[in-house]
Amino acid sequence: MLIYFMGICGTAMGNAALLIKEQGHEVLGCDAGVYPPMCDVLADAGIDVLEGFDAARLASLKPDQVVVGNAMSRGNPEVEWLLDQSEVAYISLPALFHDTVLPRRKPVVITGTHGKTTTSTVTAYLLEQAGAQPGWLIGGVPNDLSGGAKLGKGRAFVIEGDEYDSAFFDKRSKFIHYRPQVAVLNNLEFDHADIFRDLEDVQRTFRHLLRIIPSSGYALVNGDDRHIAELLPAPWTQVLRVGTSENNDLIIRAFKDAPTGAQFELVWRGKLWGQVRWPLHGLFNARNAAMGALAAALASGCSDPSEFTLAALEHFGGVRRRQDVLYTDANWTVLEDFAHHPTAVSGAIEALQAAYPDRTMTVCFEPRSNTAASSQFQVEFEAALAQADRVCLGAVHRAERMRPEQRLNTVAMAESLVARGVQAAAFVNNEKLFEHLQQQLKAQQGGVFVFLTNGSFDALPRRLAALLEP
Repeated sequence: MLIYFMGICGTAMGNAALLIKEQGHEVLGCDAGVYPPMCDVLADAGIDVLEGFDAARLASLKPDQVVVGNAMSRGNPEVEWLLDQSEVAYISLPALFHDTVLPRRKPVVITGTHGKTTTSTVTAYLLEQAGAQPGWLIGGVPNDLSGGAKLGKGRAFVIEGDEYDSAFFDKRSKFIHYRPQVAVLNNLEFDHADIFRDLEDVQRTFRHLLRIIPSSGYALVNGDDRHIAELLPAPWTQVLRVGTSENNDLIIRAFKDAPTGAQFELVWRGKLWGQVRWPLHGLFNARNAAMGALAAALASGCSDPSEFTLAALEHFGGVRRRQDVLYTDANWTVLEDFAHHPTAVSGAIEALQAAYPDRTMTVCFEPRSNTAASSQFQVEFEAALAQADRVCLGAVHRAERMRPEQRLNTVAMAESLVARGVQAAAFVNNEKLFEHLQQQLKAQQGGVFVFLTNGSFDALPRRLAALLEP
């Protein structure tokens, strides 16, 4: 069976293609501007990637099925050809997973506005360390696993459950297709302003997720999150609460953060499960660990989760681009983090201040996602960034998408931050920001540079790190 992936070089599409090939299917794909690293990984796996989109070429290939990535839209020549014929079937990536990878597995679906990638990685890592031979599909690069995707031989399959839509022809959230047996609802806020109207609209799709968890399954919910509380009760399944307050089934207790990492206790229904010491920072990461540990314990079949060992967390290496140190010495540190929502930005800054308490922190923020680029959270972004010593605001990505009044006003943000006592500046483009950082290197004796973005930031993090290399 020949399966053709349209838009194969995206992380999720590429990883999925690897899994489908591992199942024994013939796999081929195309993308515009074939680019590394994913296309290099695909080539190493023997998967050909064709340049561009060509309707005549697709017609001549006659694949058995076409997987349409959610970046594809009307007007694409291959999309138009697919819609104009009825011989070749097409499908979204989440629907393909529903039909091919997830049957006869025990899907562990990790959802939430923040922390999906880290929590998915924690879950898969703990299952792997426990010898459960899990499979997984993770939208990032785990430092402790063999890659972002693995078919695995065990029953458990860990999958990052995005609330974003599945394809231009299927506007349901991806996670609706994933057959959840264990589902994590880690947190819930308004995001993806291009897809959802408001918070209530986001809650609606999470209610749909809860509705498809079987009675024998589990919904692991953030018991401290009021937006998730509004989704409950869900009497048709087993709901377990995780959080810091005493009304949770799994309590995160005695949290402390320090330059060497964080430590905390996990208490399962009054019983000490274990004391965790690990290299990651931030209470939000402790919550990711708690959710991942409970999901792994339940997926492995433990009737009493506290019997599942947590020892491997001490050596957990995290995920690339999450608190990722690109350079460090006695004076300077350069990090990048995947933060593009006010809550994530605030949590990242707070965590890194605990990691580097004696250093001046310069936070560089790139408003890149549809939500971050809009004026929706301007006040909240200002409050989050006000925790830093210095703030550099990059240019709004593809600012022409929005009218000026709908767009994040970085100049106004910088002025507001200065009024709060923070050294802040907004830049017309990222090259101007980089020139400013070079001047800071000359003027300062040391410090921490933190780059927050969900994109590349025009490679500024690595370029700055390269300047500091001896």
